[in-house]
Amino acid sequence: MPWLELSLVVRIEQQPRVETALEDLGALSITLRDADAETPDEQAIFEPGVGELPLWPTITLNALFDEHTDHRGLAEALGELLPWLQPDQLLFREVADQDWVRAWMDQYQPMPFGRRLWIYPWNIEPPQDQDLVTVRLDPGLAFGSGTHPTTALCLEWLDGLDLAGRTLTDFGCGSGVLAIAALKLGAAHAIGVDNDPQALTASADNAARNGVAERLALYLPEDFVTEGSDVFVANILAGPLGELAPTFAAAAKPGAPFAISGILAGQQDELLLRYAAWFDQLQVASREGWVRISGRRRT
Repeated sequence: MPWLELSLVVRIEQQPRVETALEDLGALSITLRDADAETPDEQAIFEPGVGELPLWPTITLNALFDEHTDHRGLAEALGELLPWLQPDQLLFREVADQDWVRAWMDQYQPMPFGRRLWIYPWNIEPPQDQDLVTVRLDPGLAFGSGTHPTTALCLEWLDGLDLAGRTLTDFGCGSGVLAIAALKLGAAHAIGVDNDPQALTASADNAARNGVAERLALYLPEDFVTEGSDVFVANILAGPLGELAPTFAAAAKPGAPFAISGILAGQQDELLLRYAAWFDQLQVASREGWVRISGRRRT
């Protein structure tokens, strides 16, 4: 069945009101993209946490409605809810089912990370190669498919570790990609923590898809008990990373490798000072304006 898609570009401070209005008018789904990205590859989808705003100054919102929705009536209703919205900001088009699915399938192709780790979309069969470690992922469920630089930095870091028999904690697990990758790379157990129940559902589904569900435990932050893990990773944002540093230190065993990401270039200096209280051997890696800090829990 076809859908009616509404696209509009707004400023960051307008986004919460616009998104609420679209939801009130029956939007079935809403995606946010960087309006200033020049190519589709640069149009990363951002998954804000509760109460957080996207990082881009201008945002393209794509809202999907039932095919029978009256677009003129929808435009009028939006005008009443958001008087400052101009009619020429609204772009309507009909989207067929196959086009909607194809849109993300064409942009999400198998990707390598490090020496042997590959992330594959669920609909593409990976090659039978014992030298490769593959993770099958549904990128539509939650943030974390490997396409974002922060996820890529963490995946490459995991690929460079000896994870055999270890337990890993992934704080802010999203789609579960980091925890699942660790399990496929040899970790014995993994713990995923996220404040979004949908992310926990996505992680569970993807873990089952990869045959590692029995080795992945999933928790909301309030249910997470900080036991010492052999490896710790958190791919969230700089603000929470700073606030949660003592919690992360308690969750990592002495000598445990750790990595944090979701850090914009320029935000790392404050976090390096913050984490130096508990971690040493601190190193910085960067990609496309994003930063990963890694090191070891002080013994």
